[in-house]
Amino acid sequence: MRPFLLFSAALGIVCPFALGSEIQKVLFDKSQPQRVASEGALDDETPSYRNELLALHKELVSIPSITFDENEVASFLVDHLTERGYNAALQFVPPPDDGPNIKERFNVAAWRGPKKANPRVIVSSHIDVVPPYIPYSIDKGKITKDTMIKGRGSVDAKGCVATMVTALNELHARDAIHDDDVMLLFVVGEEVTGDGMRTFSKSLAEMKDPPKIDAVIFGEPTELNLACGHKGGLFCDITAKGTPGHSGYPWLGKSANELMVRAMVKILDADLGVSDLFGNTTFNIGRIEGGIAGNVIPENATVNFAARVAVGPEATGQLFVKERVQAILDEVDKDAFEMDCSHGYGSVETNCDVDGFKKVTVNYGTDIPNLAGNHTRYLYGPGTILVAHGARENLTVGDLEEAVEGYQKLILHALKH
Repeated sequence: MRPFLLFSAALGIVCPFALGSEIQKVLFDKSQPQRVASEGALDDETPSYRNELLALHKELVSIPSITFDENEVASFLVDHLTERGYNAALQFVPPPDDGPNIKERFNVAAWRGPKKANPRVIVSSHIDVVPPYIPYSIDKGKITKDTMIKGRGSVDAKGCVATMVTALNELHARDAIHDDDVMLLFVVGEEVTGDGMRTFSKSLAEMKDPPKIDAVIFGEPTELNLACGHKGGLFCDITAKGTPGHSGYPWLGKSANELMVRAMVKILDADLGVSDLFGNTTFNIGRIEGGIAGNVIPENATVNFAARVAVGPEATGQLFVKERVQAILDEVDKDAFEMDCSHGYGSVETNCDVDGFKKVTVNYGTDIPNLAGNHTRYLYGPGTILVAHGARENLTVGDLEEAVEGYQKLILHALKH
């Protein structure tokens, strides 16, 4: 790998806006953007960037990057971007206090122009994916807009990363933007805790003279619609404590499983908050366990849940849901339950007032609430969330190409407003 500047915790997680002369810059002729051949024959309506787009997407998806193991894909991106005339840097992300024994992890920041970045717009997505790793594949034969691409991260969110890079390359190639207008930011950890974006946000807050960021374009699968916002979230563990005993005499003990089941039914049937924009708050029992044997009254039961919060405000909407859940637990048995919540936030609104885009709201979470600041927020990307995280994650070549055009429109819109 080429030399590039590393940000370390020892330096106080210095922000990439304060880069020095150690950044590698590569001579680059913007009138002749580099192209990399992709697989298969090309049709007559091929955009000029298709080869490089598909090659980049393939490289990204082919590199496993399950959360907490994103180092290789971050390193690849730094090489790829510096070869194309960008300043690129890695920002160290501290390991979680109670997380697994993991390798060093880094966010990637890249921009053109001066070594000290001063962007008006940030274009951002995440480079981590959920398990398990699924290899890259593409339909055989002539490549058309309907050609399907599969693999883990092909949609969520390496499709966004590849199309964002390509979109910015195209804008620079035709001198549609100034070199220091836009910065790419690709973060780790979005699928678990959002620690990559929170690290970047913290680095901005610690700067004496931070740049004035007008807008941030976040990449997630929105089916090429511009999102007006997404639901918030509340992520908690509930434990129930009972009294063990022989199953033949259940009245002599207290079943933690029975208490948990009764509480879960009440919570699923309850009104946990409704809004006109986002609909109902939903409650997913992601994992449930309890007891040790069929003929023993269970002493302990545990539920891990994720609620998708339909109410705001963004900073406190999740507390309304937490209070509703806690009230139901107290109603079932005020002494048996404990609830421990790792994180949460209320519903998130984004700007969708841009001509030429269909509008949508989505139910999943993003890194948007992890980046503090007074900036306009956009949410857009190729592919559908309905196949993300699944065994058949896929999107089409046409999805990727339309996203390149969409990101260019959003960047230009953001720079004008």
